[in-house]
Parts: sequence; C-alpha cells; structure tokens
Amino acid sequence: MEVRFKNKSDVFNIVVTAVAAVLSIGIMLYGVGHYGVLNAWPELILNLFYIACLVMMWMYFFSGPITTEQFNYWCSVCVGVTILLRDILFAPPLAYYSLRLGALVLSVALIMMLTYFYARKDWKSYTKKNLWAIFVVDMLIALLYNIDIMLEPTDEFTNYMMVEIWIRPTITYGLVACFVTQTKEK
Repeated sequence: MEVRFKNKSDVFNIVVTAVAAVLSIGIMLYGVGHYGVLNAWPELILNLFYIACLVMMWMYFFSGPITTEQFNYWCSVCVGVTILLRDILFAPPLAYYSLRLGALVLSVALIMMLTYFYARKDWKSYTKKNLWAIFVVDMLIALLYNIDIMLEPTDEFTNYMMVEIWIRPTITYGLVACFVTQTKEK
C-alpha cells in the first residue's frame, strides 16, 4: 500500500485524527453495550456514519480506490447526515434555551455551508478557508453542548456524552487535514 502523504506533519495530523476517532467510536460502542440498544440506539446510527468516514479516510490515506472529489463529497455527506440527525431532528434536550438555540442556529448554518459548497458549479474547488470554516463551526457546536453538560448535574452517562460530542469535530478536522494536504500537493 502506498501512502498518499509524504510530509511527516501531514501524516501525523491524519494519524492522530484517526486514532482519536477510533478510540471515541470504541468508547461509544462500549456505551451502547453498557446501556443497551434500546437506550442508546441513536449512538449506533451516528457511529455508522462516523465509521464510514474513517473507512473513507483510510482508503484516501493509502491511495485506495477513492479520488479526492469522492472522499470530499462522501465524507461531507456523512458529516451532514450526522448534523441533521443529532443536532437538528433528534437534538438532545439542553437545560438552557440560549445554548440550545445557539447550537441549533450553528447546526443549520453548518448544513447550509456544506450545501452551498456543493451547490456551486465548481464544488470541487474547496479552499482551505471553506474547510476551516466547517471545522470551526462544528467545534463551536460541540463547545455549546459541552458547556451545557458541564452546567447540568452529572450522572454515569455524562462521560459518554462528553466523548460523543467531540467525535464529529475530530472527523471534520481529519477532513480538513486531508484536503489541506491535497491542496498543497496540487
């Protein structure tokens, strides 16, 4: 297998992202087993999309049968579906309305950003600025959920929620790392 990236810092960014995402997904799968499928079935569905992103990242990293455009498109679709499911349609109840409203507005903005980038005629021309904007908005959403969890009373499910919140920003960082590296090569 030939590795697509040759620069050690690029490889380091992508490997750290993959390891963090795999550990996070593993913890969430353990949480599903611990709490039961009836209580944690949404996490299973989200994990399927996260695992799909990791598989595509793996195929892209090792110069597999996936092109840059396919990787970008399908990873963005998987991220968009998780945003729609977790943050908009089946959003967790937050104790503070202002945090909930902020997370919802940012989630809709993130879906619109992903849609806008692909609705243009030249959707293949993602720039570093576009990718970093997606990552920053996703980090802000995770930060709002994190603040709400820290302000609420804790229980045994709190630790799993803290891990689950940061999986998607980790994957979007991997998406950014792969594409920033690809634009450097072009």
